[in-house]
Amino acid sequence: MTTDMDAYHYELPAELIAQEPLRQRSDARLLVIRRATDTLEHHHVRDLPSLLKPHDCLVLNDTKVVPAALFGKRTTTGGRWQGLFIESSDEGLWRVLSRTRGKLQAGETITLIDRDGREAGLLRLVARQEGSWIVMPEPPEEAEPFLARVGRVPLPHYIRNGQMIDADVSTYQTVFAERPGAVAAPTAGLHFSRSLLDRLTERGIEQARLTLHVGLGTFRPIASDSMDEHVMHAEWGELTQGTVDRLQATRAAGGKVVAVGTTCVRVLETAARSGALAPFCGETDLFIRPPFEFHGIDALLTNFHLPRTTLLVLVRTFGGDELVRRAYEEAIREQYRFYSYGDAMLIL
Repeated sequence: MTTDMDAYHYELPAELIAQEPLRQRSDARLLVIRRATDTLEHHHVRDLPSLLKPHDCLVLNDTKVVPAALFGKRTTTGGRWQGLFIESSDEGLWRVLSRTRGKLQAGETITLIDRDGREAGLLRLVARQEGSWIVMPEPPEEAEPFLARVGRVPLPHYIRNGQMIDADVSTYQTVFAERPGAVAAPTAGLHFSRSLLDRLTERGIEQARLTLHVGLGTFRPIASDSMDEHVMHAEWGELTQGTVDRLQATRAAGGKVVAVGTTCVRVLETAARSGALAPFCGETDLFIRPPFEFHGIDALLTNFHLPRTTLLVLVRTFGGDELVRRAYEEAIREQYRFYSYGDAMLIL
């Protein structure tokens, strides 16, 4: 496989970029890639109970999207300000990305504006740090309730130019989200409804959980001409001993470990770098690219990804370069819906 990023470019008609999810999550189309036979099949996500087998195990990322997008104005000048919450510290300080006209100064404040256009508190700029700002909310408040009241869903730019609507609060979140910390949804998981999860359980298809807090870097295209020059972003993840035990039991029973999304792949393969799955907790900057030997997964359910991204490189590395390339051509020809709110593929 080539390391030339031009090989990971493709042309996509703009009308195929999904702007809203389907009314029923599991009605999304599903392009099934069978590596053993080098074939493609057209199904729907709701068909998963018949496409998978008893003793297979779906691995789900239980991260929860934080309404991290912030809007406001510089208190002294009235100039518009936009920010993105990244993380908070035990001392009550936050780290945010910030954009405004002019140069911000430590000590000045930002007046935040809530989703209804009302003033909703202040952020005091404490210090500049590696391209971001350390800030403190005034009055002090825990990040989660503050963001729930003031923040907005940080949609990717290709969905309505990043402009949130009220429905995104629920639709840009998986039904199994539990652990706040992501600034983007693990989008393959968006296709699952509670009823589909129940049907899978009734079929004897198990479910296991891990966590990867998805960061902004997940959407960032590889800017260099060669992937050899790309510096991979890091994200925090956790795989517990209980999940490791369950996945080992899955394989012992002859079942497949089916990763739901590239975020799950990243954690599982980080945890299996020694060749055997082990518990993991911490930052991972694993860049899955050719040649890569997979130890943590047997199958992958994933959305369609942007050109020249590490996610597309991962999927083509796992599914087979030519086969996945052909699958993308087929999906475009058959007018599948692409990206976060779009359709999916299942690589078996």
